[in-house]
Amino acid sequence: MIKAARAAQKSSKTSALELARRVLAIEAEAVRALGERLDQGFVQAVELINGRSGRVVVSGIGKSGHIARKIASTMASTGTPAYFVHPAEASHGDLGMIEPGDVFIAISYSGSSAELVEIVPQVKRRGAKLIAITGNRESTLAREADVHLDAAVAQEACPHNLAPTASTTAALALGDALAVALLEARGFSAADFARTHPRGKLPSQALAHQALLHVHDVMRTGERIPKVASGASLRDAVAEMSRGGIGMTAVVDANGKAIGVFTDGDLRRTVEKGRMDVRSVDEVMTARPKSVRRDMLAAEAVHLMEAHQITQLPVVDAAGALVGALNLHDLFRAKVL
Repeated sequence: MIKAARAAQKSSKTSALELARRVLAIEAEAVRALGERLDQGFVQAVELINGRSGRVVVSGIGKSGHIARKIASTMASTGTPAYFVHPAEASHGDLGMIEPGDVFIAISYSGSSAELVEIVPQVKRRGAKLIAITGNRESTLAREADVHLDAAVAQEACPHNLAPTASTTAALALGDALAVALLEARGFSAADFARTHPRGKLPSQALAHQALLHVHDVMRTGERIPKVASGASLRDAVAEMSRGGIGMTAVVDANGKAIGVFTDGDLRRTVEKGRMDVRSVDEVMTARPKSVRRDMLAAEAVHLMEAHQITQLPVVDAAGALVGALNLHDLFRAKVL
């Protein structure tokens, strides 16, 4: 009796392993076959999404709905703004989330899911383009789509050939292929990826801390702040800018308030215009300069620099008094960039 039980247990384990290998083989074959069938439709889908003026809306019901959520999430994290809309909720008001210029990706293996078919006319009426991912080229969704992507599989991995298994794997792989093709077309970099994953796994606690660095953690203070008083000569301003070594000197009034900055660019423009005989730096400085507060995140300072194409910033307090200076190289050294 004990011998028979052990034999049955061993047989059960063997059977489970064999079944698992069969499932993996079927799903791997489904993805391999999908790659061989890819055609110009895939290129058209990429071009349609890249040429949109709106966002990508991904939708599906049941298991396809779970795949649609994942595809939308992958696209959003790799530079293609996308979100999931439940087709049943769409017919109860969420269609308002779809706008002209959007691309709507409908996922349904049969291509005839009632909840999706029902909203197709409204999706098109709202001015969105339709990409259908189905396993049936002759289905309603495939026929009505601007672009159809064939995700048919030879069989499901389910022993009864019923439960969505290989078909959902194929749809997921096709969605990943779209996201990566779009990523490449946009020139989406590793740095761009990092910006959309601020809570992603970092190699050390030190790097995790860097994400929360504030301006006061990296700015220059005290004697390291290049500054001249309002009314200073151009010669003195150039000398102070050279001493500071960040391509800028702040210009402050009698109360220490930053009223301007004089930069390498200002100096170059002054020379080009033949204005080296000006009486004071005030005449050629950049008045009311962009500035940051010491308690801002260093990442916010980076955003300001990128948005205005500048490489240095004065740091001021609530009253506008100069308390520090920040340069792009300071942010590089702190590994904020």
